[in-house]
Amino acid sequence: MKKLILFLLLVGSGSLLAQRTITDTITSQKLNEDREIKIGLPPSYDKNKSQKYPLLILFDGDFLFDAFQGALSYGYYWDDLPEVIIVGISQNKNNERETDCTVDETTGLPSEKGADFFEFIGMELIPSIQKNFRAAPFRIAAGLDTTAGFLNCYLYKDQPIFNAFISMSPELPTGMEEQIPERLAAVQQTTFYYHCTADGDMKKMRTRIQAMDAEIKKINNPKLNYVYEEFKGASHYSLVLHAIPSALYQIFSVYQPISTAEFQEKIAVLPSGYVKYLTDKYDMLEKVLGLKLQIRINDFKAIEAAILKNKAYPEFDQLSQLARKNYPKSMLADYHLAQLYEKTGDLKRAIKSYQTAFQKEEIGDLTKDMMLERADALKGAAKAKAEEPEEEVPATDAPAETPTEEKKSE
Repeated sequence: MKKLILFLLLVGSGSLLAQRTITDTITSQKLNEDREIKIGLPPSYDKNKSQKYPLLILFDGDFLFDAFQGALSYGYYWDDLPEVIIVGISQNKNNERETDCTVDETTGLPSEKGADFFEFIGMELIPSIQKNFRAAPFRIAAGLDTTAGFLNCYLYKDQPIFNAFISMSPELPTGMEEQIPERLAAVQQTTFYYHCTADGDMKKMRTRIQAMDAEIKKINNPKLNYVYEEFKGASHYSLVLHAIPSALYQIFSVYQPISTAEFQEKIAVLPSGYVKYLTDKYDMLEKVLGLKLQIRINDFKAIEAAILKNKAYPEFDQLSQLARKNYPKSMLADYHLAQLYEKTGDLKRAIKSYQTAFQKEEIGDLTKDMMLERADALKGAAKAKAEEPEEEVPATDAPAETPTEEKKSE
């Protein structure tokens, strides 16, 4: 892989653009040939040297690569989708896809060249990418019709090498509509499975796809995240442009910033545990997708709003600790402490916390002017409270003499 070595040298020198696509060849002993691959690296790949990225393997990379890269680039821009490493496998220069996806007519399992290609993916391609690039353990496979059906074969393994499957209008090998539901029912790791068809799809394929969907919907497996779609007014080929963003947003739903719907339907309705919801969200990102991310400022603001809405003011202490861990140089942690003291009536400590926040770096919509204004407002409130006249206690008439005094007077 001489081109790859040259590429890595160029990356080290910082001479390439932030977002790159390279074409390379990998020599395969399993296939006994060189196979062309296209690699798309994330925009932040050179900046975040410690960051690992989910790996997206595209069967039919010749025509799916640009479509997936475009959808992902749009998602990156809005921070709705994470950056991923894309690897597209060339299978259409000499119609290799037909022999690559050879399966036994009786068993539906990879056979002949298909068996070699099956092993090429798991034993050569993925290890090569992992060796040369910072790929996270989370892997996605995607394909269309013939390749979509073939990639399902990886579910026959007890421990599939893929965590997510995007199977667009799959041409299902023998018995797959019964076997894949069985395998999905048995998966032990979190698995995302997306497949689709369209009303303009090939009738024979569509019937079997619908039959498989009916069986999968019977499954009750908490480890399975399943989505099936039928697109109206789409053909066998145009459904791809409908399916790609839908599948990506399914798989990476946990990555997305807290939306208005998530806030209203999942967070604001909680009786407590708002900070825990936030930490669990980012723990899930690391556990499932292999992404260790700094908590977004807007997500801090969403939890702040939930605490205020439900008057769960003690949780500001936890939120402050989390903010100090994520943004130690910013005013965010002291701002949350100030809110805790202000809402619980400890104005003196609230003023001090706002003044401390003033000395830290601004972040998001939090500014030094805001911290001073809040501190001054509380000083005024504290002064006014101190100047309030004490409420007079009404005097009570005491008896002229007590019984004892009466005795003495006698």
